[in-house]
Amino acid sequence: MISKSFFKKIRKEIIGLNKKVPLLDGRHRKYINLDNGASTPSFRQVFSKMREFLNWYSNVHRGSGFKSRLSTEVYDKSHSLVFEFLNGNFDDNTIIFVKNATEGINKIANTLEVKEDEIIISSLMEHHSNILPWRKKGKLLYVGLTDEGRLDLEDLESKLKEHRDKVKLVAISGASNVTGIINPIYKIAKLSHQYGAKILVDAAQLIPHRQIDVKSNDHPEHIDLLVFSAHKLYAPFGTGVIFAPKKFFKDNEPDYSGGGTVKVVTLEDVIWANLPDKEEAGTPNIVGAFALSESIKTLNRLGWDNIIGAESLLTDYTLRQLQKIPQVQLYCNMDKKVPQDHLAVIPFNIKGIDHSLVAAILADEYGIGVRNGCFCAHPYINHLLDIGPDEAEEFKERAFKGDYSDKPGLVRISFGCYNNLHEVKYLIKAIKEIIARHKKGEDLSSNYKFDENKGEYKSVNKIDFNRYFKF
Repeated sequence: MISKSFFKKIRKEIIGLNKKVPLLDGRHRKYINLDNGASTPSFRQVFSKMREFLNWYSNVHRGSGFKSRLSTEVYDKSHSLVFEFLNGNFDDNTIIFVKNATEGINKIANTLEVKEDEIIISSLMEHHSNILPWRKKGKLLYVGLTDEGRLDLEDLESKLKEHRDKVKLVAISGASNVTGIINPIYKIAKLSHQYGAKILVDAAQLIPHRQIDVKSNDHPEHIDLLVFSAHKLYAPFGTGVIFAPKKFFKDNEPDYSGGGTVKVVTLEDVIWANLPDKEEAGTPNIVGAFALSESIKTLNRLGWDNIIGAESLLTDYTLRQLQKIPQVQLYCNMDKKVPQDHLAVIPFNIKGIDHSLVAAILADEYGIGVRNGCFCAHPYINHLLDIGPDEAEEFKERAFKGDYSDKPGLVRISFGCYNNLHEVKYLIKAIKEIIARHKKGEDLSSNYKFDENKGEYKSVNKIDFNRYFKF
């Protein structure tokens, strides 16, 4: 059981919780952020240590000055801390810092050599970042989904069997950013290895909520390649991570070359630097790497049992309350108790009200931040909403002409470990009030303008953002 003291403790760790935002009626209210699946706010400790470090900031590697040597020590130790966080083996593997998980997957795709008869397997559940880069590499197969929206593991094994030793990579998300369903990555890893394939895990959505053990390289459940973003891990300062075997990057030319990637350059030849330097071209995001390492320290200090317990409590309560409202359609696990294979993510729609309008009302009339739309996972949304090929093609044709009206989508609640029951109860109250107003025949869109080019409702009120933050 998670104590109230933990929620108080964790909320003190978060920057920006007391910021008030403007509402349509002119009032201001403390912002409630239920859009953590997109990005999390910063831990206070991360920001505090980052400000302290900026006094010592300098460029890394090869600098003889004290600040450069100190910054190099901090930057290199940040790599080591990520290794420890993932329980990775330093001798056989490397940690490469990039901008974000999307760049990480693209870098891996750019590096991966795929022969004409080889195949990559992804799934219909994936974020576009774990689909589009693989389309450039040749034949791409998709693992099917069950009616619940889970990966069909029988279909995965069938494809691995059919193409035994020809599957170059199985690229799977650790958890869905749409439904919060956690995929059995260790079972998938074991299955992939059994049929001669490697596995890549897009852990961007999973890693803020569950501790990941990549396991030793000789373990049958070893995760060969893994990517994630610090901005979803309470360190929104522009860093992503690739975990990979050294041999994967060892003999290739880097996809970006230049400063920091070499040992020697002549007019005819080049000797590339060792990893990770070879793959971290130019001046790296030193501050972002340091921020990530501080975030990891904070998460470890808070304790994963506490984090999981707090988020499960919120998700369980929210699901039970939403299930009592007939007008709410849920698109996630419907069990009374949140299972272990589900994150703190709840997608829903309100029957008869456009998802964009619901999100706009929650934001502009209640000060609640959620996200709506397709969440960069169009094939998955089509599956969840039972949109067939003909209907999907029809919408694609309209979108090509700039008409995004009737854009399919959902509203997504995504909790962080710092959210609390007071915020959830206010959310439920807001949803009930929106439904009551709709049932009375009120025109909920009267204060909003619909943009057909974006498929979004926006408030008719113009906001002077410079009043809140000068830039």
